[in-house]
Amino acid sequence: MFLEKVQSEGLSHLSYILGDGWYSAVIDPRRDCQVYIDTAYQKGTQIKYIFETHRNEDCLSGSLELARITGAKIYHGKGLPFTYGNSAEEGDLFEVGGLRLKILNTPGHSFESISIVLFDKSAGEDPIGVFTGDTLFVGDVGRTDLFPDRMEDCAAALYDSIFEKLLPLGDHVMLYPAHGAGSICGGRIANREFSTLGFERRNNPALQNESREAFVQTKIREDHASPPYFSRMKEWNLQGPPSVNFLFPLKPFHADQFDQAMQQGMVAVDIRSPEAFAGAYIPGSVAIPLEMLPMYAGWFLPHERDIGLIVDSCQDVDAAARFLARIGYDRVVGFLEKGLHEWEIRGKYYETIPAVYAGEIQRRIRNHEDFTLLDIRTRKEFDQAHLPQARHIYLGDIPAHMGEISANGPITTFCNSGKRAIIAASLLKNHGFKEVEDCLGSIQACSRGVCDIVTS
Repeated sequence: MFLEKVQSEGLSHLSYILGDGWYSAVIDPRRDCQVYIDTAYQKGTQIKYIFETHRNEDCLSGSLELARITGAKIYHGKGLPFTYGNSAEEGDLFEVGGLRLKILNTPGHSFESISIVLFDKSAGEDPIGVFTGDTLFVGDVGRTDLFPDRMEDCAAALYDSIFEKLLPLGDHVMLYPAHGAGSICGGRIANREFSTLGFERRNNPALQNESREAFVQTKIREDHASPPYFSRMKEWNLQGPPSVNFLFPLKPFHADQFDQAMQQGMVAVDIRSPEAFAGAYIPGSVAIPLEMLPMYAGWFLPHERDIGLIVDSCQDVDAAARFLARIGYDRVVGFLEKGLHEWEIRGKYYETIPAVYAGEIQRRIRNHEDFTLLDIRTRKEFDQAHLPQARHIYLGDIPAHMGEISANGPITTFCNSGKRAIIAASLLKNHGFKEVEDCLGSIQACSRGVCDIVTS
């Protein structure tokens, strides 16, 4: 018997492959699904079943692609008009060698959400684990705002799913959720990726409400970001996303070719570090550091246009293409060969973004100098600790609020460490703001005693 977890960086998406004997099953597969095929081959098994605990909204499912390759049958919950796969009913049983999988309907995060209870047939009738999708996480529970007109119904259903179906499985049961810390699908998911139902029952903050009504009211008051690409993910995950060939090599562009492609509408995405982008960047390019791509590309990049990458290393090209494909960007056409150095030695125009030391921010504030300190972290982060006179606009909301940002004096973008701030700086530059700066280090640097911080 085996059970392996597959983590998708950036999205903090967790999927699983488990099996015994001749057969295996995959739960919530990601779009680049070769990892499950390789694991099944290494374990000497055939993938027999593919389960989707819910229709994902933050990434594309790999179920249809994996089924095309392996011939496995796909199952998901009832309640949505999926155009592929089969509906699983409450209580349905699936045999995978010496393992048994049982379906539980656990609505709340979405109405068709299911959980999958794991049994070892050789160990008796007690369950040993449960795959909870976005219903129950380590340290948190799923968001219930995906149907805004039915938030109260969703929150109540989530409470019932957790307290009447999942927790009664037993304190000993291992928890296998679909997301880990950093996911946009939860607000307080713990960094620890292992737990039991008993530990969560006693320690998960979201489960400590004394009543169903208190739980519902807490969920209604939550504030979660909803990137614009969510709607596309929902639509594609109902219909089945198109097949994508990850083995096809991306084209290296010479500087002149890259320049011409940009003029013809290609979006240039610079995935280098904030320090590298600030030092020299191609005007019109969007800065999204590599590790930020899964979380923020969906806020700012159009799906309808070609994308060209600006990288420090060829090793980053494959990772970036995979990150983008997981959220539906299939038009990544190439990358700037030899990086920005090629652009520079060709005599092509580039610009810089001044990097501002945190101590300089403190000096400006104390001297009441005229500048805009634009804090683009989440509202929760901002409320916990921020600098005096900081203006808060969440990074994802900047395009819709450009008209509210003063162009008088420099604008200094500010976040947790500078990685998100450089994204904001590139957006402002592309919108025509002239004096734009990036505070490298941001609140982390300020917290070292460099700046006076306002805390909640």
